[in-house]
Amino acid sequence: MTTSIDAFIQALPKVELHVHLIGSASITTVLELSRRHPGSGVPTVEEEVRRFYTFRDFPHFAQVYRAVNDLVREPEDVATLVLGLARDLAPQGARYVELQVTPYAHRLVGMPMREVTEALDLAARRSLEEHGVEMAYIFDIPGEFGEEAAKVTLEHALQEPPAALVGFGIGGIEQERPKYRDAYRSAFSAARAAGLHSVPHGGEMSGPETVWEVIEGYGAERIGHGINCLSDPRLVAHLRETQLPLDVCPTSNVCTGQVGRIEEHPLPRMLEEGLYVTLNSDDPPMFATTLAEEYRVAARAFGFGKAELARFARNGVRASYLGEGRKRELEAEIDALVGAG
Repeated sequence: MTTSIDAFIQALPKVELHVHLIGSASITTVLELSRRHPGSGVPTVEEEVRRFYTFRDFPHFAQVYRAVNDLVREPEDVATLVLGLARDLAPQGARYVELQVTPYAHRLVGMPMREVTEALDLAARRSLEEHGVEMAYIFDIPGEFGEEAAKVTLEHALQEPPAALVGFGIGGIEQERPKYRDAYRSAFSAARAAGLHSVPHGGEMSGPETVWEVIEGYGAERIGHGINCLSDPRLVAHLRETQLPLDVCPTSNVCTGQVGRIEEHPLPRMLEEGLYVTLNSDDPPMFATTLAEEYRVAARAFGFGKAELARFARNGVRASYLGEGRKRELEAEIDALVGAG
């Protein structure tokens, strides 16, 4: 990768549409939390944390993720994570983030809804004031936890939403969802009726059937991952025709074992098929990546040049839930950078 491409990526205005609160925790933040809350099973030595983040498969990743999540026990911890993400993203040219938060996890450790919301509101204000990063939130259901998780997530979204809440999602182990189908469909229906956007994960670790379910059952307006859509020509045609955005996280897919090697990632074929793709980092410190690094990976592994990288950035802006005026401003910045060489 040339120096000019690297400089271009660094300067490119970006939005981050797929990143998780817990997964955004830097090594430094995890160490701080593990030392603040000892006895959690999460290492308190840096090198051990780095080994802790080497995943065998997706279930192992989910296990590690839950262990780190258990360190977030107080509203102050929530705010610390949000501000840490804004601090990390600002030097990468990121201007706006839609951060996925899991209220059910905070309920399990006894945090009241109001206190979590106050922490999120405070952190959003400080992220913009101190780092110039605008923060929005998506509340997501952990898909393996069933009806209670759906109920808690929806209750928080409707009764005590943070001011910057824009979306409703679902993550976790996709293979566990079918047994809770009706509860999840109902929760998404209620969230959409309240004006929240539907942004579920789908097709990350299961096949096209999960993508169809989030489209038809959840009313998806944007889909997290979606990489396993390609084996269903009818689904590919639907995604191409509707231009339903797919938030792709290449390094994540390799680290969790969904793709064997980065060179085997379906991203190039998704573009060849005319699908609408954005680039994102998912759980960046856990996967030893950043938002800017995902653009570098796209350039390095697939040979994408400035035009393709700028297209990813524009796609992210257009697929976001920013106001139209702000979208136009960021697109103009992207165009000006491309025009400058």
